[in-house]
Amino acid sequence: MSYLPPVFQILLLLVVLVAGISDLRSRRIPNWVVLAGLLLGIGLNAFLFGTDGLWVALKGAGLALAVYFPLYALRAMGAGDAKLMAAVGAIVGPGNWIAIFFCSAVLGGFIGLIFVLARKRFSRTLANMMFILRELAYLRPPHLGREELKVGHEAAVSMPHGAIITLASMTFLVFITIWAPR
Repeated sequence: MSYLPPVFQILLLLVVLVAGISDLRSRRIPNWVVLAGLLLGIGLNAFLFGTDGLWVALKGAGLALAVYFPLYALRAMGAGDAKLMAAVGAIVGPGNWIAIFFCSAVLGGFIGLIFVLARKRFSRTLANMMFILRELAYLRPPHLGREELKVGHEAAVSMPHGAIITLASMTFLVFITIWAPR
């Protein structure tokens, strides 16, 4: 984690809050939110830090897409989630994006476990995880073998990942205030 100027902290907070609230309400993240976050992240980095800032923003967005696009292609993540993480990457850069990504993975895993236990689907989820690993080992998309593995399927145990990204980003902002002060 590295220092993030206040203007970037505010931009990150605004983008993820709007996206997270929208995801909780409608299970959609509006394109205008992620496009605004992406363009403002790239533009602000370039304006404040010149060519170096432009490259940092592009690397952050590119890293996010490199990680999230395959998840979207496998129907494990929605397109809005992938685009939101690209916008977050453009705002905070690749190093800070990795911290947000790991935070979202931990929070998402914990909250996902709560969802699974609350719906009494633990054994089914373990079976699905084994199926996914087997299908991926044979280079087959898991969602083609089981409909419930598609993000939008009614039998799927899913959660609004945009809200998880919001919580992870807010946690990141608290951490940098403590461990990466200016």
